[in-house]
Amino acid sequence: MWLILALLALLFWSGSDIFSKVGSKPDDKYSHWKMVIAVGLVMGIHALFEICTGTPITFRDIIYYLPASSMYILSMIFGYVTLRYIELSASSPICNSSGAIAAILCFLILGQRLDAISTVGVVVVCAGVAALGYAEYTEDEEARAKRQLNANRKYSKSFLAIFLPVLYCIIDALGTFFDSVILEEDNTFMTNIFHYMDEDVANVAYELTFLFMALVAAIYVFVIKRERVFIKRETPKLIGAVCETAGQFAYIYALSANSVGAAPVISAYCVLSAVWGSIFLKERLSWKHYAAIAITVVGIITLGVAEGLSEA
Repeated sequence: MWLILALLALLFWSGSDIFSKVGSKPDDKYSHWKMVIAVGLVMGIHALFEICTGTPITFRDIIYYLPASSMYILSMIFGYVTLRYIELSASSPICNSSGAIAAILCFLILGQRLDAISTVGVVVVCAGVAALGYAEYTEDEEARAKRQLNANRKYSKSFLAIFLPVLYCIIDALGTFFDSVILEEDNTFMTNIFHYMDEDVANVAYELTFLFMALVAAIYVFVIKRERVFIKRETPKLIGAVCETAGQFAYIYALSANSVGAAPVISAYCVLSAVWGSIFLKERLSWKHYAAIAITVVGIITLGVAEGLSEA
């Protein structure tokens, strides 16, 4: 059963990537806020279902989990902005490299030791991301235009194309770091501030916080900025939101069932995202991009293996 759940998480999260990318319109400067609204709405519905079926949640739980949930939500906002500036095939591996940064933070601040496999994974991921950034920023404009000839969207060289996914990676890593503080029973770090929470309670707290952020974004977009809603145009965002929520649900239960097997499987979802980008968006990268992506993915999967072994 764990393998099915892991594959579902991989499928749904890669689906979230591709539908979020399709829904991110280059001509819509509020597309990232509309994506937040869609995700928050779907997550809020799921949170209410979880509460009605017995998951205990209090306002105190939401506040306690706020350091982690706020970082995850902030990173996703930057991630949705990123989709307007760079190919999904390049952005997804960078964004998914946050595990390496989280491992470094846990080592430096919590004093957690990195085993040999984790150390190799961190080094490989950092090398892959650096190589991907170098390949993206040094590419000749003529070569870029040639490979984008049949692509659904055209991208020019920009600082934001690399800075935004790296920023997502760092902020998401902070969320993972706070998770390691809040969700570990035997962690004594900052015990006067945080208390241990079950994963299902933390997930509902996260979803309710996302719902609140969606309400704030809706007021900004539809009331203050007076943006109109076109259902057909926003449908990919809603599908992406459903995929994101379903992937999160499958992820939690896959790891609880068999973290050793599930973690490396799920960590490879950025590979499937790149496949979807190639098939549906006609994205084509240079061989330098693909080499850097391959290095990054190897590092990510290595970290996934290390995580699974540490939780066994």
